[in-house]
Amino acid sequence: MTTTTTTTAASDTNDTIQTLHHLIGSEKQTAGERTGQVYNPATGKQTGELPFATATTLSHAVDVAEAAQPGWRDTGMARRAAVMFRLREIISTRKDELAAVITAEHGKVLDDAAGEIDRGLENVEFCAGLVHHMKGESLEQAASGVDVSQIRQPVGVVGCVTPFNFPAMVPLWMVTTAIAAGNAVILKPSEKVPSAALWIAEAFREAGLPDGILNVVHGDKEAVDAILDEPRIKAVSFVGSTPIAKSIYTRAATNGKRVQALGGAKNHMVVMPDADLDSAADAAISAGYGSAGERCMAVSVLVAVGDVADELVDKVAARMGDITVCNGVEKGADMGPIVTEVSRDRIESIVAGAAEEGARVVVDGREHDLPSEGFFTGPTLVDDVTPGMRVYDEEIFGPVLSVVRVDSYDEAVALINSSRFANGTAVFTRDGRTARQFKYDIEVGMVGVNVPIPVPIGAFSFGGWKDSLFGDTHMYGPESFNFYTRRKVVTERWPLPSESQIDLGFPTN
Repeated sequence: MTTTTTTTAASDTNDTIQTLHHLIGSEKQTAGERTGQVYNPATGKQTGELPFATATTLSHAVDVAEAAQPGWRDTGMARRAAVMFRLREIISTRKDELAAVITAEHGKVLDDAAGEIDRGLENVEFCAGLVHHMKGESLEQAASGVDVSQIRQPVGVVGCVTPFNFPAMVPLWMVTTAIAAGNAVILKPSEKVPSAALWIAEAFREAGLPDGILNVVHGDKEAVDAILDEPRIKAVSFVGSTPIAKSIYTRAATNGKRVQALGGAKNHMVVMPDADLDSAADAAISAGYGSAGERCMAVSVLVAVGDVADELVDKVAARMGDITVCNGVEKGADMGPIVTEVSRDRIESIVAGAAEEGARVVVDGREHDLPSEGFFTGPTLVDDVTPGMRVYDEEIFGPVLSVVRVDSYDEAVALINSSRFANGTAVFTRDGRTARQFKYDIEVGMVGVNVPIPVPIGAFSFGGWKDSLFGDTHMYGPESFNFYTRRKVVTERWPLPSESQIDLGFPTN
């Protein structure tokens, strides 16, 4: 096996299959008992060979991380912040390079990849203020001569398991906060899109992060299980499907770890009778088909209230023919391929079965103008969808937009609140009272009012409810610093020798 230090997959014009590597401390390891293949989904061609970590590999990474973490914890806050500032500058000035890495393995168009990086940079900027976020609290004279303070301390070594759909943004959500808080990190990116994580790790090193604080290991379930079972890893962050999130939460919690495991989604966008239907249609197209629907915050269900459904469906359908589906590096590309052939085939099987379930396929993405190579499918619009149909019940994670017709606002709310998924939702209306009531009534973690993808800015935190989040801490922002630190309460008193006495009673104020 040929060894290379390159961390990006081969380009469309280069048929060389590159050997990727683990990054453990300063060591780039390419050898592995098992390997995986990395593909460019726009061409269907293999571009990389990836070593898969065993439990032994993972244990070695933890050895390195555990040895490095105390020194990083001892590093002053201002110096940690300086690393974040430098990291932001490196990523900002080389954003096009990182976007190309993402597109080569995920397939999303370059503009979308650049947008993902920008949203990840919001958290880098937030973490640059770690001097503020790591502050504790104190209370003088809690009792006579007694002071109490609460301080934040890092948990130690943490594991971050990130998904394929945001190869840069989600790692930047997790690892920046963990590192800012003084921890060392084992990052296990999706084996489908490993190169962006390696790029980010190298950027961190360039920014001055000591070796061993951010380590990247690759693999599949075996590597993840090793992270969950390794006793020296104290906390685990995960983003992925609901069944896997639930399994990870259960196993990690059983092993005594703190866990945040974000699961799947089925995001509903309610369109009220008073809504601007052109704006709603534009939003549905953007939020439903951006990144080929491979977003956990993508709109997948349009809930048409009252008599707006026919006109809304017509407006959405009329816009779909203008969506250009092609290689994400091409000029004018609106939507790229699906990440794998297996995923593409599953999406198309759901579309094929929708009519048999009683739905009406208004626009069939399989009939869209598509490239002859790669894992492409087109945008699909399905009307007359009801709960109980596969197209409604399952998280499709593809460019399929379902329309559910309801008679009233109350029916729309009941539909959404009965879903086991509760990641994001939105309402389109011109009425402030309706909007306020929707915010009050809806049982979903992130809500948009005339905003189809309500992903919070970096100063807030990201997370759903119900089967969209296992654990009680949301991701990035203020809650993330809570997750990656332990609070310690110190009660102190400095009595004079003459004040010392024996008192077996329970201490009071």
